Amino acid sequence: MLTLKEFLAKEVIPALGCTEPGAVALATARARQEVAGEPVDRVGVRVSDSIYKNGMNVGVPGAAGETGNALAAALSVTAGNADLGLEVLRNCTPADVHLAKQLLSQGKVKLVCLPEVHGVYIEASVYTAHHAATCVIEGEHSRIVSVTVDGKDVYTRPHDAMGGDARNDDPLGDVDYATLLGLADQMDADDIEYVMHGVEINQALARHGLDDPSTSGLGAGRAVSQLIAKNQISTDLSFLVRVYASAAADARMGGAQLSAMSAAGSGNQGIAAMLPVAVVAEAMGKSREETARAVVVSLLSTSFIRSRTGRLTPVCGSAVAAGAGAAAGISVLLGGTRRHAARAVQIVLSNTAGMVCDGAKGTCALRIGTAATEAYLAALMAVNDQGINAAQGIVDESVDVTAENVARLNAEGMGHVDQVLIQILEDRARRYERDAAGSDA
Repeated sequence: MLTLKEFLAKEVIPALGCTEPGAVALATARARQEVAGEPVDRVGVRVSDSIYKNGMNVGVPGAAGETGNALAAALSVTAGNADLGLEVLRNCTPADVHLAKQLLSQGKVKLVCLPEVHGVYIEASVYTAHHAATCVIEGEHSRIVSVTVDGKDVYTRPHDAMGGDARNDDPLGDVDYATLLGLADQMDADDIEYVMHGVEINQALARHGLDDPSTSGLGAGRAVSQLIAKNQISTDLSFLVRVYASAAADARMGGAQLSAMSAAGSGNQGIAAMLPVAVVAEAMGKSREETARAVVVSLLSTSFIRSRTGRLTPVCGSAVAAGAGAAAGISVLLGGTRRHAARAVQIVLSNTAGMVCDGAKGTCALRIGTAATEAYLAALMAVNDQGINAAQGIVDESVDVTAENVARLNAEGMGHVDQVLIQILEDRARRYERDAAGSDA
């Protein structure tokens, strides 16, 4: 059983931009590191269907709103720093973006989807005139499992006690929900500061999303905020949590060069799990320690759901896992017990379990806003002993079994969803290419 500190170090880490293109950039930068100083002839990146889908239409940090895994790989060649982990593109400049776009226009970067491979898998190869280096990330977005140069291993990830098999993306093992929530009792002053630092990182994203339309994607948070200002909707917590959660996602999906504190491998999940809890805590006048404890309950709950479903799935992790997590955290703020937290999780799962993930892009802000609002309402219902009180539909008598049901829905019931979505996205891209070619003619 891992400790709270181990959990936070593994599951709650800073990430710059969407974690899918971020992971592509990390793999490419790590391969590039092995052939540093040599001109790059070409780059080849092979990714799972999930990585391909999620990185197709999302903004790359520092690229002025331009999108895509291929751009992330190219930019990583010109400016990536693998030592920064998922903040690999932190130091990129407009000049670096210009050079990256030249690599793309010259056809030097090739991205291939592996439709039979699911979850987190990236294989990035950087070729020079004399050498070829390859880095493989698997299981988790920053989990480098191997690096080779000219076919010879230079790094192989050792067997790890909390992961084991490279394809095992269940970092929590088979621990039950009640036991996992017990980790919150281990929280000390250092944990409080780390968690609140994460809250502050995500709050900065939200402020950017509200104040800077240039890199704020859809602008969903700003739109709701303006509706409140015009008295077209009321100023209550259900809308305020939506404003800040959506605004942070707006900035992140728009490619703002600001990090998010991620949860269970996703920055959007970190936003959805942390900001609604923090907004409610501030409104209630809760202390820093009380806020941090509730956020930890949210993060533990989010990771619990994700440990059952896997890191990347056909359903929206932010709406399903992080929304459920936020509901648990808010219920604690409202004076609820762990029983109430479990009920809040059940209410959200019954509400959002089938919400499809159609890739990372601007409209993710809408779903994160939905998750925030539903989390708050679910927590209110739970602490008043209302809502689900018997097994029905996908919801079972315990959170543990419900999570397994959600996982089964993903694995068995939605096995072809990603393939259909990828086909839709690729058909649209080809249509745009045809239209552009026609207009040029």
